[in-house]
Amino acid sequence: MADVRPFERGSEAVSDAGPRRSRRRPLFGGELLHSLQLPMLTRRYNERRVVAAYVFVNSGLAIGVMAALALATNQPFAFPSLGPTAFLLFYQPLAPNAAPRSCFFGHLIGVLAGYLSLVVFGLTDVPPDLEAFTAARVGALALSLALTLSLMAWLDIPHAPAGATTLIVSIGILRTPEQLAILMLAVVLLTAQGYVINRLAGLPYPRWAPRLQPTKP
Repeated sequence: MADVRPFERGSEAVSDAGPRRSRRRPLFGGELLHSLQLPMLTRRYNERRVVAAYVFVNSGLAIGVMAALALATNQPFAFPSLGPTAFLLFYQPLAPNAAPRSCFFGHLIGVLAGYLSLVVFGLTDVPPDLEAFTAARVGALALSLALTLSLMAWLDIPHAPAGATTLIVSIGILRTPEQLAILMLAVVLLTAQGYVINRLAGLPYPRWAPRLQPTKP
């Protein structure tokens, strides 16, 4: 199994992209942007400490924003599968499964597969009960996860946290169309935060699709 290091895509490290970034016009002024660049920090300090601090600060900030939205609107803007998505966004932001396309379509596949399983087994109006599973609930869980993982593999849209999203839906924790729309809006907002934060940190986080991996000679 390949070892994917943080802030790398395949075998190409972030520092390889440094010369290309230096030719770009700074977004908020050279001094501020340069002071936030992770590649520079990892050359001066212990890499694990820098990465751990980066993940700590930004994941806490990102999920804090989502939880504050949930508090202000009384809507499910914070749910469990946002946690692993945040981990990917800030620990392996250049990995294919952390790209905006993977985050969005992965969770969307999970939502649609989860809701379809509720429809198939007649559970759209049944509240969750984690202590008294029925045969229908077992079928919904199995169908939703199987559909989600196989579709992500077939369409080459990997995003492991979507497996948790589809179970959240097929268990019935979030099951109404309104709740599922909020869920997808939360995914978009979290991914947007990841884009802004990673770009400010000097990382070439993709705008949409995963960055192409370098071809080996």
